[in-house]
Amino acid sequence: MTSLQLLVVEDEPAIRQVVSATLRKAGHSVEQAADGETAMKRLSQGDIDIALCDIKLPGLSGIEVLRQARSSGIDTAFIMMTAFASVDTAIEAIKAGAADYMIKPLNNDELLHRLAKVGDLRGLRAENRVLRRLVLGANSEVFGFNSPAMREMEHMAAKVARTNSRVLITGESGTGKGVVARLIHQQSPRAEGPFIPVNCGAIPENLVESEFFGHTKGAFTGADKIRKGLFLEADGGTIFLDEIGELPLGLQVKLLHVIEQREVRAVGSEQSRRVDVRIVAATNRDLSEMVSQGKFREDLFFRLTVFHIHVPPLRERRQDLSALIRFLLQRNTRRMGSGGQQISLDPGVEELLVKYDWPGNVRELENVIDRALILADSGRITLADLPPQITKADQSARLGDSLQSSGSLREQVRKYEVALITRTIEESGGDRRAAAQKLNIGLSSLYRKLEEQEGEQDEPLLEGGPSRDEVRQE
Repeated sequence: MTSLQLLVVEDEPAIRQVVSATLRKAGHSVEQAADGETAMKRLSQGDIDIALCDIKLPGLSGIEVLRQARSSGIDTAFIMMTAFASVDTAIEAIKAGAADYMIKPLNNDELLHRLAKVGDLRGLRAENRVLRRLVLGANSEVFGFNSPAMREMEHMAAKVARTNSRVLITGESGTGKGVVARLIHQQSPRAEGPFIPVNCGAIPENLVESEFFGHTKGAFTGADKIRKGLFLEADGGTIFLDEIGELPLGLQVKLLHVIEQREVRAVGSEQSRRVDVRIVAATNRDLSEMVSQGKFREDLFFRLTVFHIHVPPLRERRQDLSALIRFLLQRNTRRMGSGGQQISLDPGVEELLVKYDWPGNVRELENVIDRALILADSGRITLADLPPQITKADQSARLGDSLQSSGSLREQVRKYEVALITRTIEESGGDRRAAAQKLNIGLSSLYRKLEEQEGEQDEPLLEGGPSRDEVRQE
C-alpha cells in the first residue's frame, strides 16, 4: 500500500497513541490532534491525505471539522470514528462528506483495510483531476492550452455536460477519452450519482450480458449468487462504455433495447427493472465504417451519437506540448520522491519532445517523462535519457532532410556520411574517438569525411579529446 500522510484526531490519549502506532507500523506518516481546533490548523496546510477523526471532540465536533474542511476547499479524505453508533450519526457523517465510518473499539486489520480503500480512491480521484487538466486544460494559467482544437473540444464538453444527452467520444488510444467522460459526469446534474466505467473489450463475450444486466442465482453454471449488473449499479448516474466498437452484435441489440425502453432484464429472470442511466460511449475505431461493414448496428450508432466529441491527438496540438511536458515533469518528480530536487531539461530535449508525433498520446508522454526521471543524473534530463523511439525518429528525420536536396550520387553519399557521423558523435556524448570506433573507421578518416563536406575549420575539440595534429599523426 502507498505510504500516506495521516492525521489522527482523537481526544482520548491512549486511543490516539495506539491508533497512531498501528498506522506508523504499516508504513504511514502520522500526526496527531487532540481537538477540532488543532486539527483544523494542521489540515489547513493542505498536505494531509486522510484524517481519522473522532466524532465527539472538545470544542469543534468531528462533523464540524469535516464541514469546515470542505467549506475551506481542503480535499483531505475523512474516516469518522465513534463509540456511539447510530444510523443517524452515520448518515450525517456521510452527508457531510466522510469517505468512511468506523465503530470503536477499532479492529487493526479492518482499520488498515478501510484505510487502503480510501487511499486508493483518493489516488484515483487525484489522477483523474490531473488527466482532466491535461486533456481539457481546466487551468489554462498553469497549462497554457492554446490549440484551437482543444478549446473547441473543451467548449463542447462543457455544453453537453449540463444535459442528459448520450455522448460518443472518439479519439486515438491514450488521448484521455475516459477522462472526458468522467468530467462530463462530474459537471452534469447526475454528479452525485455513480460513475461506472466499463471496458467493453475486456469482458469475455459469454459474460457481457451478465456483467451488463446481472443474473439470478442458478441462471447458468457458476452463478451461485444474484448479481446486480453494471447498469443497475449506475442507476441515477452515468455508465461509460469504453471501446464500444468491441461490443458483440447480439449485445448491441440488447443495449438498444435498454436505451429505448429504459429497462434491463437480468439473465435468468422474467422480470424487467426500470433503470435511469446516462450512457457515454467511447471508441478509437471508425463506427460509421463498421456500420457499412455490418459489424455495428446502424440504429445503435445513431442512438449513441446524439452528441459527438472528438479528442485530438497530441500531434495536432503541439502548441500545448511544452506546458504538458513541464507540468508532468514537476508533478512526476514529486510523485517519484526526488526529495525536493528540481529536474531540468538539457537544451534540445524539449525541442525533440515537441517534434515527436506521440502515437501513444498523453499516456506515452507520461511514460517517457517517468523513464527520463529514473535515468536522469545530477538533476538534468539529457538526450541520452530519452527512449530509442524518440531519438531514432529525430535521427531518421534529419537523415531524410540531408538527402532532400538535389545533387550527384557522390554528393548524396557524402551528405549521408556526415549526417551519420554527426549522429554517432552525439550518441557518444561528443567523444569523437568513440564515435569512430562505433563506425569502425579511423579517427583521421572521421575528420577527413567531415572536412570534405565542410572544408577545413579550426573548430575546437571537446575538452580531453585529441587535437587535429594528433589525429593526423595517427
